[in-house]
Amino acid sequence: MSMTYSCGILGLGSSLPEKVLTNYDLEKIVDTSDEWISKRTGISQRRVLDEDKPAYQLGVDAAKKALDDAGIEAEELDLIIVTTETPDYLTPSMSCIIQSKIGAQKAAAFDLNAACSGFIYGMTIANQFIKSGYYKHVLVVGCEGLSKIVDWKDRNTCVLFGDGAGAAVLGPVEEGYGIITTHIGADGVLGKNITMPCCYIGPEDIQVRSGDNKKVLWMDGSEVFKFAVRIMEQATNKVLEDSGLSMEDIKLIVPHQANIRIIEGAAKRLKVSEDKIFTNLHKYGNISSASIPLGLNEAYREKLISKGDNLVLVGFGGGLTWGSVLVRWSK
Repeated sequence: MSMTYSCGILGLGSSLPEKVLTNYDLEKIVDTSDEWISKRTGISQRRVLDEDKPAYQLGVDAAKKALDDAGIEAEELDLIIVTTETPDYLTPSMSCIIQSKIGAQKAAAFDLNAACSGFIYGMTIANQFIKSGYYKHVLVVGCEGLSKIVDWKDRNTCVLFGDGAGAAVLGPVEEGYGIITTHIGADGVLGKNITMPCCYIGPEDIQVRSGDNKKVLWMDGSEVFKFAVRIMEQATNKVLEDSGLSMEDIKLIVPHQANIRIIEGAAKRLKVSEDKIFTNLHKYGNISSASIPLGLNEAYREKLISKGDNLVLVGFGGGLTWGSVLVRWSK
């Protein structure tokens, strides 16, 4: 007889670079101002890696903290999924590097790129492995070094992004708790609105940054904004409908931290008060797939959530992609 297991978060960890880059610092780099950035994005500062530091070091640190919080050893991990759009190497993957640095020799390992939605995709995959009984413990790490790919001459994008990592150990939890339902999606037709070239730049139908340095992040901000507000509402409502719960049943929403206007727009469409939505982007900016696990870890450390609370994690990103998870907190 096949058995199914409930899958939940056993431990959380996060890691940030020491270096703080404020809006006032950016005034010296590019034609912008603290007032302009704060008003349009809600961001006051962000953390950035030193140029000679790889992003995987943040992932290693976050992974170790998550393992400590879960009370399990690295040798007990069956799988490591690292969600990233800024790998230090195409190969070896960031997941394999982290596997070696934490001593998780028994774990399979792969990287996943769904941009800022990556952590939700990673949780969805881990959930399937654990619920089926195929694996017991899966480490999902969102690890990003976006400062290495932004165009520091483009004032519309360089003010938005930061570096950081967040990690979660997923495993079996008591029935009725953990991940209740997940939803992921993509619309590649809209993918041209956020681009970051890698091994090919040619006469394709995908827009890239003009000028000498094409290998930097490019974004059509207005198109992404319209998509993001709409999809954050739809993805949140989808997991509510699938679980049979209403917004009144939700203690906290932890969204991808991209722009305060997007979060406020989604909140308005969902008809929820902003105190039900966790935000920390004023401190860290947009750190892509690391933003949701880092935000969840902060909410957990600040005791904003307790056992039995229903949470929605929701994000959107390049691809274009989106995803949401409804979790009944089990810790």
